[in-house]
Amino acid sequence: MRIDVVTLFPPMFQGFLELGLVRIAREKGLLEVVCHDLRSHATDRYGTVDDKPYGGGPGMLLMCGPVFACDEAVTSAGRAAGLSQPRRIMLTPQGRRLDQPLLEELAREPWLSVLCGHYEGFDERIRQGLAPLEISLGDYVLSGGEVASMVLIDGVARLLPGALGAPGGAQDDSFSGADRLLEGPQYTRPRTFRGMEVPEVLLSGDHGRIAKWRRECALQRTRERRPDLVRGEHEEPNN
Repeated sequence: MRIDVVTLFPPMFQGFLELGLVRIAREKGLLEVVCHDLRSHATDRYGTVDDKPYGGGPGMLLMCGPVFACDEAVTSAGRAAGLSQPRRIMLTPQGRRLDQPLLEELAREPWLSVLCGHYEGFDERIRQGLAPLEISLGDYVLSGGEVASMVLIDGVARLLPGALGAPGGAQDDSFSGADRLLEGPQYTRPRTFRGMEVPEVLLSGDHGRIAKWRRECALQRTRERRPDLVRGEHEEPNN
């Protein structure tokens, strides 16, 4: 998979790309991330990429010219690498909420182009002309789209086949799999810590009992913390 990131601050990604799972995915050849400095596509010597909104109002808006020019450069580079068309993404509070099903959808794409917003947002013609998928992390506002893009990249990277050390490991995560339940409690050594014991069932060696216990715990935790995820379809039948 290739991910191009259009940003005003490429240095923000340096540490992110060189550490953790994203680094592993890149080293395995599963993921390529290319950052593009939006200011390099400005048309004046000051690197201007924003201007005041027509009609007045606070803040500044990202201008069409640099964004479209950068998108054309990104598209040209990707096609030179043998790709056809990127799935364009715009990170904005007005977008679709990022969740696990959306990450799974994006992880199946061969090429993403991610546009990081700043200031008061985008000239509306950027939406009209590029027709990106708009994505939001939630109902709050960040100073820019860079942190949000890192969340998206990390979430996608761990879903790429071969990225995780354990085959199918991502399927057991919260919000993953057919049930979309929260993950239940997990334990490791020591068996006893400050009077707190590992549940006996996990030491039994009975994989059927363990699987049943884990599902019951996942259902209970989901009912308690995210009842909106259960909605009755995962309720156990009364015998």
